[in-house]
Amino acid sequence: MTIRILIADDEALLRMAFSTVLEAQPDMAPVGEAADGAQAVRLARELRPDVVLMDVRMPGTDGIEATRQIIGISPQSRVLILTTFDLDEYAFAGLSAGASGFLLKNTRPEELLTAIRSVAAGDAVVSPRITRRLLEHLRPHIPDGSGSGRDELLSRLSAREREVLVQVGCGLSNSEIAATLYLAEATVKSHLGRILHKLELRDRIQAVVFAYESRLVHPA
Repeated sequence: MTIRILIADDEALLRMAFSTVLEAQPDMAPVGEAADGAQAVRLARELRPDVVLMDVRMPGTDGIEATRQIIGISPQSRVLILTTFDLDEYAFAGLSAGASGFLLKNTRPEELLTAIRSVAAGDAVVSPRITRRLLEHLRPHIPDGSGSGRDELLSRLSAREREVLVQVGCGLSNSEIAATLYLAEATVKSHLGRILHKLELRDRIQAVVFAYESRLVHPA
């Protein structure tokens, strides 16, 4: 399977650099480039890419609004936000708009490629640090979870899957969960896939929020 990627960045040299890295991968193909958010939305509608690499700060329609529109018109497309700025408001706004990941542009090429593959496979790519800060942001808005059908959903999980969900809710990465529960990292990934399927969730971020809303994890 070839991952079809749209690159959205207002700097031509960066678009060229990303394209060069992606073209060298046997399982990736850059299918378009956009210099601003509006163009990214148009190309996403036309090309239906698997993954969109999205800059935040662009002229006209910014990357956050472009993400929101792309998810609306092409929900199968996954957006991976790349930015120079490690600011909470960008991470929170991007994830709220439907992005599946948030990385800094100084991320090493191999980490970027791993993130693209993960996002294309349906996972979310957000550092545990960002996840924990996201939870701090969400904490005042988390409902009590009663009468919402979450108990019925939780009953679908095995005891081990609940344990994994709790660790995800605490903001741990797959490798950290593996070390905590004495599991192989591949086993953790398999458990997480089943959790998302059983709970009818889109990605890891939704699983984190679900863990808090269902009170599996309590604000500390």
